[in-house]
Amino acid sequence: MNIIAIDRLKITHNDKILVDLSFEIRRSLALVGQSGSGKSLTLKALLGMSDTSLNVLLEKQCDFEWKLGKSVALVPQNPFTALSPLTRIKDQMFLSKERSLELFSLLGLDASLLERFPPELSGGQLQRVVVAIALGSYPKLLLLDEPTTALDPASKEVMITLLKTLQDKMGFKMLFVTHDMGVASELCEDICVIREGRMIEKGVIEEVTRFPKESYTQALIDAEFKTRGFRH
Repeated sequence: MNIIAIDRLKITHNDKILVDLSFEIRRSLALVGQSGSGKSLTLKALLGMSDTSLNVLLEKQCDFEWKLGKSVALVPQNPFTALSPLTRIKDQMFLSKERSLELFSLLGLDASLLERFPPELSGGQLQRVVVAIALGSYPKLLLLDEPTTALDPASKEVMITLLKTLQDKMGFKMLFVTHDMGVASELCEDICVIREGRMIEKGVIEEVTRFPKESYTQALIDAEFKTRGFRH
């Protein structure tokens, strides 16, 4: 099968249901919701990193072995905390030099950056390094935890373009977890809007953002336009 199906993801704590979702990732899916909607809980569950106090039921279908760091890779939100500031970039890649150089070239990074330490790089460069590390294992699914949040507008646009180009070249699928409707619309084809751990709206992202059925979805859209101050 080409579609990754999360048939059921149910997270409970002391019999209280925190998340109860099902969704499909055809090519690129944005999982969108406000703070506290269950996005982080969902991401951690998919990564197998849920708090031990939680009960997690995950039923999925895919045509590959679901293995973190191999077939499933994560691009974290903050590249500044994802890398050790005291270790050269090349020693945090955990890849062959040839593979590191190949990925750096694809991401528009100069090979000399491999010899530098993270504090010597810009935020945009660091985020691309983190993407290179995630793609090193040739993943089938790339999980993105709001990777553009810490970037300036120009770097954000570069990252969006790079991710779409890399997806075309490497063929991985993307699950983008965010509150940012603007970036979601630029990066993803489909959307799943969640509130209090449950899906309230889904569909092709262009249709959902143009004709939202739920006031919660409209509020997310309005917040984005207010922040960016352009087009409605």
